Amino acid sequence: MTVPRQIVGAAIVDSLDAPRRLLAARRTRPAAYAGQWEFPGGKVEPGETCEDALLRELDEELGVSARLGGEIEGPLAEGWPLNGTAAMRVWFAAVASGEPRPLQDHDQLRWVGVDSTELLELEWIPADRPIVLALRQHVAARAGGF
Repeated sequence: MTVPRQIVGAAIVDSLDAPRRLLAARRTRPAAYAGQWEFPGGKVEPGETCEDALLRELDEELGVSARLGGEIEGPLAEGWPLNGTAAMRVWFAAVASGEPRPLQDHDQLRWVGVDSTELLELEWIPADRPIVLALRQHVAARAGGF
């Protein structure tokens, strides 16, 4: 069995202690996903840990440094299946410095309530939708932070 390509993503929330809002990012490419929403992040490069890759990606894509919280564990050791060749591990994160801006791969960022209908109404990339549902369950189950 081939090990999936490791991708990392961030569920950027307004507070790791008591998250109420999530930052969603709208993709510009590839064409199949343009206009759909996702968790920002990207590929883990050789020699990087998943956490280091995620911090690098957030700097490159959004211009922020972040503090990572707990992982939203997926059904695979590599996280959440994206397709037949890749899987994504996702961490809660909070902006440590900088103001998030859509610098790469995105044309819009939007803060949405974690328990809002708006979060569910966004057109999420299909592979990210189960992660959104898991995130909501985590937030509802844990009032003590991530």
